[in-house]
Amino acid sequence: MKKICIYGLGAVGGLMAARLAAAGIAVSAVARGHTLAATRARGIELRETVGGQTMVTRHAITVAEQPAELGVQDLVIVAVKTTGLGGVARDIAPLLGAHTTVLSAMNGVPWWFFHGMAPELASLQLTSVDPQGKVSKAIAHEHVVGCVTHLSATVPAPGVVQHVSGHRLIVGEPSGSAPTLRCQQIIDMLRKAGFDVDATESIQREIWFKLWGNMTVNPISALTGATGDRIIADDFVRAFMSRCMLEAAAIGQRIGLPINADPEARHAITRQLGAFRTSMLQDVEAGKPLELDALVSIVVEIAQQLEVATPQIETLLGLSRVKARVTGLYP
Repeated sequence: MKKICIYGLGAVGGLMAARLAAAGIAVSAVARGHTLAATRARGIELRETVGGQTMVTRHAITVAEQPAELGVQDLVIVAVKTTGLGGVARDIAPLLGAHTTVLSAMNGVPWWFFHGMAPELASLQLTSVDPQGKVSKAIAHEHVVGCVTHLSATVPAPGVVQHVSGHRLIVGEPSGSAPTLRCQQIIDMLRKAGFDVDATESIQREIWFKLWGNMTVNPISALTGATGDRIIADDFVRAFMSRCMLEAAAIGQRIGLPINADPEARHAITRQLGAFRTSMLQDVEAGKPLELDALVSIVVEIAQQLEVATPQIETLLGLSRVKARVTGLYP
């Protein structure tokens, strides 16, 4: 893969761009506003802690506001917030050719989620993340390889990425096959860039398991303004989270993605992260739209179609939605 473009230079996209460039891999990016201007002027700055020391490096990459400036790519890594996916669908066409692969590295349930799964699931609607099917029309499922990120980064300033923790990525074909040639090429490239990459034959299972863990703490942090340690320390809140997780596990069972884990075990992992600020809390503080649909609305939507009761998740969605609308961060 010679022509690689990252769509969105936020925390994850910016980290990938900087790491790829540092590894000597030519990469371009689509960006907007202050991020576009800063990256054009100074390159992308990567801040990492190595051996207790803060390392700062800058990496020049080709950056454009309009995809047409870059042309057809071999690989497009879509790393925008899910709230920006509609804009990607509108503008991405110039980057896509017949053999272009799109690596989906986003939060929550993606537009292609049921592609390659049991045939009876094909009729389920994903309106929350793909209204009118516009994303599916713009980015055909056959082009997609899935990526689940288990890492944390922030954007302290336009064109600057601060790596916080983690290096793990999970990559897989939606069809559930062993790694194809295109999948293996992506894995090799990301490993060269310093990521710990695992291949999976069930990327949807990995997506659902990550969602199971963060679909509660994210919106609760947005509601309360609390860091993860304070959320998990409250017995009543933690019990509410567990009830939501049990409902999500029941949905997973129905769609062939069972979760064989105890909510309390997952809470223990969250507790180990300490006083972290979730991505949704960071969006609240920055006044950015919240990714409620891909993390919570979509779960309720799937449950309703399967006739699985989710009163706890519905309560979580309703409260979070009201909070987000009052603050102007959700339509």
